[in-house]
Amino acid sequence: MKRTDYITWDEYFMGVAILSADRSKDNSTQVGACIVNQKNKIVSVGYNGMPTGCNDDEMPWEREGQSSLDTKYPFVCHAELNAILNRNTANLDGCTLYVTLFPCCECAKAIIQSGIKRIVYYNNKYADSESVKASEIMFRKCGIVFEQYKPSGKAVSLSL
Repeated sequence: MKRTDYITWDEYFMGVAILSADRSKDNSTQVGACIVNQKNKIVSVGYNGMPTGCNDDEMPWEREGQSSLDTKYPFVCHAELNAILNRNTANLDGCTLYVTLFPCCECAKAIIQSGIKRIVYYNNKYADSESVKASEIMFRKCGIVFEQYKPSGKAVSLSL
């Protein structure tokens, strides 16, 4: 008989997004993303970090500074954008994005333009921000479904 306690697709793909977030060097917020096609094949992953070629050790990771240029905000690429840019296929039409944090409005634009049609997010801690509200407006107007991941409570252990 086959085993019956295997993880669901949503658990699997959100797990990949959560694991990807652990690659982030951001000291306050680690975000991971996983893009999956209609055949349940992973076509990309990403996490929030500095652009390729920018040395992490030479870039600011602070949330506050004398000017915005002393903070991470003008420099960090969000997990969703990295996943879109890192994709291993030319076409993301109809794909699902699993992401650990609800997308900001800038990432929402890239998600919409890429053809992704469904978003499963783990956390929406900035739900009251104008950026997230703008994302929700755009997603609804473009017919993109977004839903919060419902943890099953299963524990997975990794020894790396």
